[in-house]
Amino acid sequence: MSEEKPVECPGHRRPQFGTRFLKDQKNVFEHNAWDNVVWDESQEAAAEAKVRANSQIILTAKEIDTLEEEAASQWENFYGVHQNRFFKDRNWLFTEFPELAPHLAHTFPLKQNPGDAQLDQSGEESETKEQRTSGIETEMLSINENVSELQALRISRAFQHLEEGVNDMQETKDNPQRTSTRPRESYPGESSTFRVLEVGCGVGNTVFPILSVNNDEGLFVYCCDFSKAAVSLVKASPDYNENRCFAFVCDITSEDWGAPFPKSSLDVIVCIFVLSALHPDKVQDAVNKMTEYLRPGGRILFRDYGRYDLAQLRFKKGRCLGENFYARGDGTRCYFFTREEVQKLMTNAGLVEEQNLVDRRLQVNRGKLLKMYRVWIQAKYLKPLHEDGS
Repeated sequence: MSEEKPVECPGHRRPQFGTRFLKDQKNVFEHNAWDNVVWDESQEAAAEAKVRANSQIILTAKEIDTLEEEAASQWENFYGVHQNRFFKDRNWLFTEFPELAPHLAHTFPLKQNPGDAQLDQSGEESETKEQRTSGIETEMLSINENVSELQALRISRAFQHLEEGVNDMQETKDNPQRTSTRPRESYPGESSTFRVLEVGCGVGNTVFPILSVNNDEGLFVYCCDFSKAAVSLVKASPDYNENRCFAFVCDITSEDWGAPFPKSSLDVIVCIFVLSALHPDKVQDAVNKMTEYLRPGGRILFRDYGRYDLAQLRFKKGRCLGENFYARGDGTRCYFFTREEVQKLMTNAGLVEEQNLVDRRLQVNRGKLLKMYRVWIQAKYLKPLHEDGS
């Protein structure tokens, strides 16, 4: 997995991720990374040639099956060795996914996609104030689609919890031995008004930034991982707060998740660099299961490896398990998606597309004068409010 630098504080003169564009190749080594890099035909052809070269399957069917059977133990070994030292906190989350802190969305730099207004070399905006305001309004409309109906659901839920709280207070008055005045919950986070689940949470590099930035009292974050070791590390963190978070072990490819929450109860599911670790034959079932737990109007926020990413091109011969599916040296596996594949996975589950883009970033090593081309797929899909898909 790639590592990215934290987003700078709002108001800083330095361009934010998603807004730094390479206009002149002679300036390529002035920064560590450039956004929305356009590939020419020769670069695309060279990438295709590398993939053809490393796609020869040498492993036997038995060896490939063994990797599937040992998937859990490989991740246990990974976190046993690296603990919480391998990945950095994903402080870029709120630039890419402002939905994770909707009450603060206006304070985060907007994600700029190919064709959007760019920043000049000094970091100043080259668009007019009117254009920027229009862009903000468009982004906020996307975030708050069907807001009137969703707000009605939220208000209804809040009144329900308020009524439960009044009942609890009355029971406390009638029974002095009952000391808790919090609404009784049949499951963790039931009384919360904004519920987020991260699948494949690892050691909390997404969960803890969400809890830190989003201080909404109605927020509750669930997180799960295939690895017991990873979940144990999350729970052992000083940032883990049982009043706002619940971590549990889960195989998202299984029929029974053993989830601590009911179906149709989640507002957002975060799925970042997770589905690529699954066997391609099991990915659709995992997406279908996630959709079952989303409430109408809820969203899946997706980001994962894209076809011809540097990580794919670096694989040596003999590591390929199937088309665009590889085994790393530590036994963990990785698939590389296209936009079309992600779209099919999500729409087959009944979700509606809000965003689906190829995020191409050029990372450079200025000391060694190396260029490294990263390719990720980023997408947002909505569960319709109504059965007719609206």
